[in-house]
Amino acid sequence: MTRKQRRMTILAVGLACLAVATALVLTALSDKVTFFYSPSELTTDSAGHDARIRLGGVVEEGSVVKEADGITTGFIITDFAAAVPVRYTGVLPDLFREGQGIIATGRMAGDTFVAEEVLAKHDETYMPPEVADALKAAGEWQKGDQP
Repeated sequence: MTRKQRRMTILAVGLACLAVATALVLTALSDKVTFFYSPSELTTDSAGHDARIRLGGVVEEGSVVKEADGITTGFIITDFAAAVPVRYTGVLPDLFREGQGIIATGRMAGDTFVAEEVLAKHDETYMPPEVADALKAAGEWQKGDQP
């Protein structure tokens, strides 16, 4: 084997190893990917029903209900085109309130979204980009809102 053939063989083996390592990393990470859905997308798309997803929208006015155990809360997330009922067991963020833009991470259980984590906006002008895009698509974005 000549020097050039040896060099090309080593290069080919190195590239093959790199390709296999990349494929293994991407396969391992694919289970950890969390997709974002608006209520409209979630009600029309069955892809999110088995996977862990993020649901974003606005907490519907008059929908927040505390259950008797004091730690479970039910509310409705809407993008003004569709609405999804949500159940969350835990302490809600201090900034959580009706009319607020939020993102909840969890899974669908029937027609109800069971949230594992709820994130609320951090100041008066911030709206998560995914929620803002969904509201713009629904035509409910207000001109003075950020971003």
